Amino acid sequence: MGKKKRLKWTGAGILLVLAVLLFAGWSAISNTAPTAEAKQRPILIQGPMPIEAENFAKKLKHVKVEKSGTFVFYKGKLNNYPVIVVKTGKGMENTAAATAIAIEKYKPKAIINQGTSGGHDARLNVFDIVLGERTVNIGSLKTGDKAENEGMDPTAWKPMDLMASEGSAGEDPNAEKPRFYEGDKNLLAAAEAVKQSYSKGKVVKGTIGSADVWNNEVDRIKWFHKTYGTSVEEMEGASAAQIAKAYDVPFLGIRVLSNNKVNGGKYSPDTAAACQEYVYEVVKQYIKASH
Repeated sequence: MGKKKRLKWTGAGILLVLAVLLFAGWSAISNTAPTAEAKQRPILIQGPMPIEAENFAKKLKHVKVEKSGTFVFYKGKLNNYPVIVVKTGKGMENTAAATAIAIEKYKPKAIINQGTSGGHDARLNVFDIVLGERTVNIGSLKTGDKAENEGMDPTAWKPMDLMASEGSAGEDPNAEKPRFYEGDKNLLAAAEAVKQSYSKGKVVKGTIGSADVWNNEVDRIKWFHKTYGTSVEEMEGASAAQIAKAYDVPFLGIRVLSNNKVNGGKYSPDTAAACQEYVYEVVKQYIKASH
């Protein structure tokens, strides 16, 4: 009898141990399963310079700073949704690299490239904001064919689409056109939905031109406006749009006019903060619309 009783207790003990292990295993699975918060892909906000990035970063809660190379990422929350502000640095190369790093590392749901710009359209004034219905690289150009001592003629230069083919862009006649990157329709809708909140100027849809060139020649600016239909120029957006397109990430450029050479609009450094205030409203609307 004693032996049989010990066997019964041993069986009960085994069942108890199995139950404990099963519960522990289930708890471990539950604890390691991704939460709804963990599944949220962040919204990435880009600004080239401190004046174009850090004001927005200050609006986030629970901010953690991460660095990769010279790029600084401010990870935080806006209305309990993950938002990352990246200070990309100036120029196309910096911005392309920062965009690729951010996409690979943080898997953003959407990208907004924002900051200051110079006007190309005489109808736009300092503090007006352009929503990038299209973004284009205005620094990708093919010159005319001229021999030594025949001079230069920049007005005869042609746009060059580096994405037209994998062959030589200079020898491909199909590459002699601009490459436009369309702004994401949902981001545009969010931006338009809150444009009445911006009181310092107009908010319009337009074409943002980008290049590692600072244009001060009014006739040259007018040539870009006529050839590409540009509303403003800056030095980052098209490279971010190109990388976002490569990874199929929704993208929108939002640029405020800090000056406008074609109508005499004088530079104002206060435009950077004004743009970030507006973009803050855009992001809140996009988060709201996405839920």
